[in-house]
Amino acid sequence: MILGVLRLMLLLCVTPGVAEARILQLRESSPAAEAVVAGDNVQYVVRFDGLVDHAASRLEIIDGSAVVLSLVPVLDSEPDVLAASAPALPPGQYQLRWIAKSRPDGEVSSGLIPFTVGQ
Repeated sequence: MILGVLRLMLLLCVTPGVAEARILQLRESSPAAEAVVAGDNVQYVVRFDGLVDHAASRLEIIDGSAVVLSLVPVLDSEPDVLAASAPALPPGQYQLRWIAKSRPDGEVSSGLIPFTVGQ
């Protein structure tokens, strides 16, 4: 019995990812932080360092603390990417808020990317 418990503890210590949740880290985004965007349609792309559950993740455009636009991520995008597009917003300063659920463990990460919509 004790030997079995010790083996299990050893297995958990040497098997990567078994005992810890996967927090997604932002690798790159479009728009990049502090970027100025223009045009009739804006592409929002957030790339992570791990796999994303597209259906359970969200992208939102916020102005201050108010959600201006909820975006629906493309479900068949790359496995480490959340992507969506939307018509251009009125000129001003905004933030792209990402809320990403990792696969396969379901850990939720979030962050903000400030950007400006130009004239």
